[in-house]
Amino acid sequence: MQLVVARVGRAHGIKGEVTVEVRTDEPELRLAPGAVLHTDPAATGPLTIESGRVHSGRLLLRFEGVADRNAAEALRNTLLIAEVDPDELPEEPDEYYDHQLIDLDVVTSDGAAVGRITEVSHLPSQDLFVVARPDGSEVYVPFVEQIVKEIDLAEQKAVIDPPPGLIDDRAETDPSWDPEGA
Repeated sequence: MQLVVARVGRAHGIKGEVTVEVRTDEPELRLAPGAVLHTDPAATGPLTIESGRVHSGRLLLRFEGVADRNAAEALRNTLLIAEVDPDELPEEPDEYYDHQLIDLDVVTSDGAAVGRITEVSHLPSQDLFVVARPDGSEVYVPFVEQIVKEIDLAEQKAVIDPPPGLIDDRAETDPSWDPEGA
């Protein structure tokens, strides 16, 4: 099984280092020197990590064969993908790998169907579910405990309590909705 563990950012300096946007809770394991990573687009890889360091709170990586700024800049926006054991699960019970969440049905707390998760978008402040609606539209659901109330992998569903206006005109139909659950 493959997991996206990082996205390459801009080049740093002139010796081939790049900044990376980490997308794993285990960067010391998945982004360690010697790790061989697949890439998306596939033509840019595989890449082997030569070295890594933290600079001003940002992870910098250098890959074997990437020796200058131009080569590093050519990798910008490349996704770094690690091979993992399919039976491996996150250590914490409320943590999930993207592949566990993709294709889950999304329903509201009262059982109304919302759609199906097609993507998990990792943003700096929070993760978002990209949910395909039955009518072909998409809705973005923040993956925060105030909204996502339950992930039931056995039933293949995510239960949400969306704030007014997130998926419909709920503010008009339920003015008593409280995002804090009080």
